[in-house]
Amino acid sequence: MNYQLLLENIYNEVQSIENTGKVADYIPELAKVNPEKFGISLVDSTGNIFEVGDTKETFSIQSISKVLTTAIIFAKEGNELWKRVGFEPSGNAFNSLIQLEYEKGIPRNPFLNAGSLVIADLMLDHFDDPKKYFLNFVRTLAENPTIQSNESVAQSEMESGFRNAALVNFIKSFKNIKNAPEDVLDFYYFQCAIEMTTTDLAKCFRVFANQGLIPNTDDLFLTKSQCKRMNALMQMCGFYDQAGEFTFKVGLPGKSGVGGGVVALLPNQYTVTVWSPKLNKKGNSFYGLEVLERLTTETGTSIF
Repeated sequence: MNYQLLLENIYNEVQSIENTGKVADYIPELAKVNPEKFGISLVDSTGNIFEVGDTKETFSIQSISKVLTTAIIFAKEGNELWKRVGFEPSGNAFNSLIQLEYEKGIPRNPFLNAGSLVIADLMLDHFDDPKKYFLNFVRTLAENPTIQSNESVAQSEMESGFRNAALVNFIKSFKNIKNAPEDVLDFYYFQCAIEMTTTDLAKCFRVFANQGLIPNTDDLFLTKSQCKRMNALMQMCGFYDQAGEFTFKVGLPGKSGVGGGVVALLPNQYTVTVWSPKLNKKGNSFYGLEVLERLTTETGTSIF
């Protein structure tokens, strides 16, 4: 498969489409990002890297970080985790409070804001310095020791995050948050403000395409069973209330973030990241979904 030529063709084809999306301006720092940025990186099973467009610039991974923190806690707690958070698609917006009332403070899945706040609470329980641990973890996966969390983005999210503050306090009223809400929010915004390039992010997710084994090491991060379940979560819940459409059109496990990043993977074959900051009405990168639909169509590959 000539991935380089394929990516270049898809890049040019998608770039000719009018992008009707909008940058996530409800987070003031994200509103400052150049909306025309567009890059694609693909890493195959042997570590070969294929890139086109703006692949050298870092961007805020936002909710894509939720996959990584969930995997860390799943590796620590095993199936005990699912007593604190569910694993079902939501059908509601990623920052919705509606279901929490009916489900007594147990978030529907860990990729909703509510679910990720519970995971953040567990990160505080398991690690003396969860920020340091998480940063070192993503640096290891991406093979890039320079990755950082953007303090300005985290602060901007804290100052505008009234709904997240409501969520964490509401969950705590059901006793499903153990730590101080302000500490949970502080870590949550730190993780969302992690910045990577498209290639960094594609490398990060190789562990999920590699049956839980961290590439280029002998370290088994997740069992095969746990890795399968993480991929299932991404398939069902990785694109908020557009997850069904993404499965229908693309057919890969993946995750999006409101920073404009989208990452997806085909087990044992490749991981792919697209960055384009303009989002559709569901909060997913407009160009990102266009690229991934074409990638799986033109290669004839998906998990189905």
